[in-house]
Amino acid sequence: MITCYEKLLSFGENELKEANIIEADIDAWYLLSYVFSISKMTYLLDRNKEIQLDDEKISFYKTLIRKRKKRIPLQHLTNEQEFMGLEFFVNEHVLIPRQDTEVLVEEVLKDGYGERIIDICTGSGCIAISLDKLGHFKEVVGVDISKEALEVAKRNNEKLSASVNFIESDLFTNVENKTFDCIVSNPPYIRKEVIETLEPEVKDFEPYIALYGPDEGLYFYEKIARIGKAYLQPNGKIYFEIGHDQGDAVSHILKKNGYKDIFVIKDLAGLDRVVKATYGL
Repeated sequence: MITCYEKLLSFGENELKEANIIEADIDAWYLLSYVFSISKMTYLLDRNKEIQLDDEKISFYKTLIRKRKKRIPLQHLTNEQEFMGLEFFVNEHVLIPRQDTEVLVEEVLKDGYGERIIDICTGSGCIAISLDKLGHFKEVVGVDISKEALEVAKRNNEKLSASVNFIESDLFTNVENKTFDCIVSNPPYIRKEVIETLEPEVKDFEPYIALYGPDEGLYFYEKIARIGKAYLQPNGKIYFEIGHDQGDAVSHILKKNGYKDIFVIKDLAGLDRVVKATYGL
């Protein structure tokens, strides 16, 4: 078909705006770039040119726009999400990596403590793989209860030439009897009533098991902090991503379980995002 990129992009934007997609222009552009493998520079140079474009690609682009109108996440349509400068494969079985979680990874890298680290509730593997690629750890282990999530994590491990050891386990259940210098986790921490208020892209398409945290969102913090003590070296460290209103509660859990040097770190928006502590005997 003879058409131009500008007409296709305009079609995508209008369709998404009709569905009240907040960033309709951005999403329409990402899908256009994804389908036709064009850069912003190429688009700007050629956007008005009437050129022969592949009919199947045009049809595919319009199909993706229609799916996005149904609030299917953009990342599920492209199976891509950047995190810590690395390109991760994602699908409906894992949480989409978010920029907020980079604060957790950056804090661990900044401290640069120890040689062995374990990531509990690893999901796509974005935390564990980023630490393996960007840090200087001798061993990185990623754990998740979901077989489907681990398939995604292992795919990313291979794709990014990382060397993380992924284990199917309910928290520490199948982790061999060894100790680590650091425990890192972004566990499920959203209360059930809050999940219902989230955007459809999240509540309808991301895995519920990776969102819902029982006991007011604190269940997994309590369990990981309590059991994790047996898996930490003396003066080992623990790092949690938290919800913006959970800093005090998670700090209390850590203190109650014998952790010391407890700090709450804020994200770029000034919200509580990470709690870190040291376990000292």
